[in-house]
Amino acid sequence: MRAVKFAGAAVAAVIIVIALLLVVGIPSGFLTSTIASRVENATGYRLSIDGTTKVSLWPTLNVTLNDLTLQDPKDRSGITRLTVDSVQADMTLSSVWSGRPKISELIITHPVLYQPLLRERLPNANPSPMPAVPLGIDGASIDRIKVTDGEVAFSRVRDRVEGRISAIDADAVTSRDRKVDFTGTARAGENPIKFDIKATAPAAPIERQTVPVDFAIDMPSVLTSQLKGRAEMRLNGPIVMINSLSGTLGDGTFNGWASVDVASKPLVKVDLDFQRLAIPLSKSPESAATQPWSNAPIDVSGLNYIDAQIRVSANEAVIGEARLAPLALDAKLAGGVLKASTANLGAYDGQVSGEVILDATSGAPSFAMHSDLVGVRALPLLKGLADFDRIDGKLQAKLALRSAGTSQRALMANMQGTAFANFQDGAIRGINVAQMIRSLTTGTLSGWQDSQEQSTDLSQLSASFRIDKGQAVTTDLNLIGPLVRVTGAGTIALDTKMMGFRVEPKLVMTTEGQGRTSEPVGFGIPVMIQGPWSQPRIYPDMAGMLDNPDAAYAKLREMGKGLFGPDGAGLGNILGSFGLGGTAPSGGNAGSNPNPQTQQPGQNNLLGGPLGEAIGNLIQQGLSSGTGTGTARSRSLPASPATPEPQASPAPPAQENPPAAQQDSQPMNDVLRQLFNR
Repeated sequence: MRAVKFAGAAVAAVIIVIALLLVVGIPSGFLTSTIASRVENATGYRLSIDGTTKVSLWPTLNVTLNDLTLQDPKDRSGITRLTVDSVQADMTLSSVWSGRPKISELIITHPVLYQPLLRERLPNANPSPMPAVPLGIDGASIDRIKVTDGEVAFSRVRDRVEGRISAIDADAVTSRDRKVDFTGTARAGENPIKFDIKATAPAAPIERQTVPVDFAIDMPSVLTSQLKGRAEMRLNGPIVMINSLSGTLGDGTFNGWASVDVASKPLVKVDLDFQRLAIPLSKSPESAATQPWSNAPIDVSGLNYIDAQIRVSANEAVIGEARLAPLALDAKLAGGVLKASTANLGAYDGQVSGEVILDATSGAPSFAMHSDLVGVRALPLLKGLADFDRIDGKLQAKLALRSAGTSQRALMANMQGTAFANFQDGAIRGINVAQMIRSLTTGTLSGWQDSQEQSTDLSQLSASFRIDKGQAVTTDLNLIGPLVRVTGAGTIALDTKMMGFRVEPKLVMTTEGQGRTSEPVGFGIPVMIQGPWSQPRIYPDMAGMLDNPDAAYAKLREMGKGLFGPDGAGLGNILGSFGLGGTAPSGGNAGSNPNPQTQQPGQNNLLGGPLGEAIGNLIQQGLSSGTGTGTARSRSLPASPATPEPQASPAPPAQENPPAAQQDSQPMNDVLRQLFNR
């Protein structure tokens, strides 16, 4: 009886121990060496398990490994490695006993792959072929792999450069027919990524076997629509070859091929042909023109750690709101220098050719570009690329620019080169230049006096610029329109968005068009355009006239041909009456009208009517500005008397029908007294 009781107690104790082991788990540190040895034999990589290892039998057989590190034993630097917080494998006891473990779920928590960044491709970098690693190892199979909070960290300690692909959550499910569905999300910098990849895994070994792949990628901050496609992938040593690549991006289809060589420094080759390519650009805020350039650093150092050869062609390309057709772009990135070129790019009924070179090898990246535009419609091109909708017409331009800097402001401040632009047969939209010129007779203008209902037709608008240290200087600004002519010179400060121009406007007093025989009428007074290029101050400047009053008088005499009667007779009478050297025409040749009785009212008006008075106001306004701010260049001007001194004048010959009384203009009289005082 006592023996039976002892046996019953022993059995009860064993049952209790087994129950505890099933619930609590079996400490299995002795398994780590076996697991590490199996992994190294299968993959060629060394596995270190620095944390605890635990085996649980409830509710299923469960093995958990903590603090794992996987390294290449040939890598002495130890930079390339994979660390994992924990790995948990769930499997059935029956599959383990059969010698063919079937893992129902493998959970990998917080894996981090550390990858060094190389500036140069290493010679003979092709590694020896790795042992084949099929989806199942030694008969084992995995139904599902789940990755939570994964990361890929790229770094180069010498350059103090680091980048990460973080927040990787992925789920790979394998079916019985070896189809793999790999879905998940990640974040590259500030850009979220969502992916869905479907493939059919071949039987071992996978080397040199074709793997059909279907993929769908969403990157809302980079791509406006989903990138979908299919390809045939093949692994050839360290080179991943992607053939028969085709798919859609938005409403456009594409096809081509690609390859990635990961032996050392990655080398990416891409050749894609799009039916329609859409590249969105963020719109600048409306106040961007008035805001200074950003001092935020521009980081392009990542170009040093990857080489690429890219060719992209498209029947139609939409960049922002700009539409280009056709597009052929070739780009090569090697040693941190990116060269991109295009030839005969179709752009709005014209063609564009050019090349851009970006050098990221130094601390301050530099760029150089040259471009030719021929016959391009300016309005849609400028509106699409720069949201600028003021000028329309056929554009011909040549650009040769270079600069260096780590921010927008630095790039603009260091800009050098030349630029030429010529707009023909178009219009300046929203601005009436002729009306602006006339408005100067009443006061200084602030800004461009925009008006959506008005515009200035132009036959030609051209200027060439020489740029040095962000200062763009032109001496040949020329605007030709049916009713206005403007010539001038000035400087645009690219870094501060300021401008200073001295222009000479002329109004055309006829509507005969470009074939007219008469010359345009100039004010003879330079107009200054100074201040921010979005809202400059526009005013007449008298400093130049006051330096040479004789030349100014001659200019006014020339003006008189168009404003003050035939041959400037009216102006001559005015100046003669003031004793300023003007002589009235003598005899019967005083006017070109042979019949004074039928002379039109105002035809021999001393000031040419209201327009003459406007010119007087204009010059008076310039005098006010000149004497207040330009005294260093101005002559001393005596104050005009309140009452003009009487002057003797010969009695006019008696006429049967005297002409209408001539109108006088006090503003012009006052100005002439000040301007030509001798």
